[in-house]
Amino acid sequence: MKTKTKLFFAALSLGTLPLAHAQAIDFEDYGRVTRVTPVTEQINRPRQECRTEYVQVQQPQERGVGGSILGGILGAAVGSQVGGGHGKTAATAAGAIAGAVIGDRTQNSNVQPGAVQEQAVKQCRMVDAYETRTTGYNVEYDYRGRTYTNFMSHDPGQRIRLRVNVEPMNN
Repeated sequence: MKTKTKLFFAALSLGTLPLAHAQAIDFEDYGRVTRVTPVTEQINRPRQECRTEYVQVQQPQERGVGGSILGGILGAAVGSQVGGGHGKTAATAAGAIAGAVIGDRTQNSNVQPGAVQEQAVKQCRMVDAYETRTTGYNVEYDYRGRTYTNFMSHDPGQRIRLRVNVEPMNN
């Protein structure tokens, strides 16, 4: 009897093997798209903005040195005529300094400011440059009377291709 029982359970197991294999069924179908909402993000890509401005620059006028030299020589000559001994040397030095100052002021008193010239100056600054980028789409669709929502990388159009998986429920 034990052999018959073993044969019975072996036959029963072989009979249920195809049922275990055929539990899940996958197939393709289509759902109707009811709403597509783009999902976006703001990205800041700062950029440099430059422009050229023209500014007026005054060119320096060169001062003459001839008046200082001539005044210094004349002042030294006049100073050497005053005093005697060590005082004569001091008077010569003082006359040279005073003559140089007077000569410089005399020569450069009528010097006009230098010519004005326009110079190009490049002015740059960083500005924010925001751009909107679509990262995907929230898609709402109907399938067999029920509404579903899914995030997708592309807009599916009016209908969406679905993989349907049917499997029996365990009671």
